[in-house]
Amino acid sequence: MQYRTLGRTQLRVSEIGYGGGRVRPDQDEQTLIHMLHHAFDMGLNYIDTAPTYGNGLSETVIGKAIQGRKKGLVLATKTEAFDPQGILADVEGSLTRLQIDVIDVLQFHGGWHQGDDADRILEQGGLETYQKLRDQGKIRFIGFSADGPSGGIERMVASGEFDMIQVHYNLMYQSTCDIFGNRGTIPEAVAQDMGVVLMRSTTSNAFQNLMQRCFPTQMEGVNLDSFLLNYVLSNPLVDVALMSLQSLNDVEWTNAVSDDVEQRLDLRTVHGR
Repeated sequence: MQYRTLGRTQLRVSEIGYGGGRVRPDQDEQTLIHMLHHAFDMGLNYIDTAPTYGNGLSETVIGKAIQGRKKGLVLATKTEAFDPQGILADVEGSLTRLQIDVIDVLQFHGGWHQGDDADRILEQGGLETYQKLRDQGKIRFIGFSADGPSGGIERMVASGEFDMIQVHYNLMYQSTCDIFGNRGTIPEAVAQDMGVVLMRSTTSNAFQNLMQRCFPTQMEGVNLDSFLLNYVLSNPLVDVALMSLQSLNDVEWTNAVSDDVEQRLDLRTVHGR
């Protein structure tokens, strides 16, 4: 596993992070915990979850998986609430389910963060509550997740108050990072010394499904998952690519892509520069 530095936090984080959004009640809990232990043994140390993932189940299972293994792990979760009372309730619930005393990275759980969302976060007590939690030692760093660029997200990035952003970016979804023009949410965040964590790193199977449908014969034997993961890891502005690991095999192949640095692409050349 290769590591990068998560912006101004100076945290050394694994290029591959575990995205806990697909933890569901029909999964075998012990199998999932065994998979996470294997991922930790292979070097994965960044874990992302949220209270809404599986209605708290994701945090609960992760909390069990990290017992006795917390050293070196970076735990990131979120608050669905933007108001002070809701934030405090969300944080206390997360601390209980994760069985920890401190959250490494707390994020406002986003969609598009339109103007009203940005107002609630920046001007109506949301950010201030996060800062108080940091001062109290209950969280270490502050961030937000976002589906894509918007005026609200531009304001939040430009505020200089956030340590990281979690955002969509992949081969198909380029609007957050225009390599050709060096513009977009990701370059703007990096200019503020924010860490960058990716969602939908391998297109959530959209590209794979498209290629299989359009070129079924040509795609035989082509490892599109590794190709797509290598693409986002080739972007030096990216710190962590979250993956919804579902099996020991997922742990193995994602780790192999991280370590195969010889396959990294020159994206500026790919995109015409």
